[in-house]
Amino acid sequence: MSLSIVQGFSKSLAMTVLSEIGDKTFFAAAILAMRHPRRYVLAGCLSALIVMTILSAAVGWAAPNLISRTLTKHIATVLFLGFGLWSLWDAFHEGESEELAEVEAELDADLKASSETTRANGKGDDDSKKKNRPLLSQFLSPIFLKAFSITFFGEWGDKSQIATIGLAAAENPLGVVLGGILGQALCQTAAVFGGKSLATQISEKFIALSGGVLFIIFGIQSFFATVES
Repeated sequence: MSLSIVQGFSKSLAMTVLSEIGDKTFFAAAILAMRHPRRYVLAGCLSALIVMTILSAAVGWAAPNLISRTLTKHIATVLFLGFGLWSLWDAFHEGESEELAEVEAELDADLKASSETTRANGKGDDDSKKKNRPLLSQFLSPIFLKAFSITFFGEWGDKSQIATIGLAAAENPLGVVLGGILGQALCQTAAVFGGKSLATQISEKFIALSGGVLFIIFGIQSFFATVES
C-alpha cells in the first residue's frame, strides 16, 4: 500500500470518527435502534453513509480537474481551518446534548405520524409476511429506507461531508474512501449497539474540541503542502 493511500486513510479515519461521534446522524441511529430491529437500522444508516462518502470523495477527486490544483489546495486549507474554528466555537458556546434532544423530538413526531398511518391502514399479519419475505426485500423494508433517508439527508451538506470533499482533493481519494467507510462503520455500530445510553454519556464538548484541533492540524498541513508545491 502506497504512502499516499495510508495518509489519506489515516486522516479520513480520524476525521470521520471525531466528526460523526455525537453528530445528528449518530444520535438518530442510536434512537432508531431502540425502536426497530438493529440490523435494519445499521444496514440503512451505514449504506447511506457509504454512498455519501463515495460521492463526496468523487467530488473531491474531480475538483482538481475542474480548477487548478493549487487553488483546490487553498480551498481545502480554508475549509479545514474554518471547520476547526467552527468546532472550537461549538465546544465553548453550545450546551451538552442539545442535538440529541432535537433529533429525539423529530423522530418522536415522525413515529407518531407513522403510527397513526399504520393504525388507519391496519397492520394485519405483517409479522408473518415479513418472515416469508426474501432476504433482499427484508433489507429494503420501510425501516431500512427510513434509516437510509434520515441518515443520507441528515448528512447532506454537513460539515463532515464537505470536509471529506476537501480531504479527497488534497489526499489520495482511495485512502479517503477506505478510511471514511471504516470510520462510519465504527461510529454507526457503536451508536446502534451502544444505544441512547452511550449517546448521553458522550462529552460533546470534548469531541468538538478534538475535532477542532484535528481540522486545524489538517489546515496547517495543507497550507505548508501548498507552499512547498
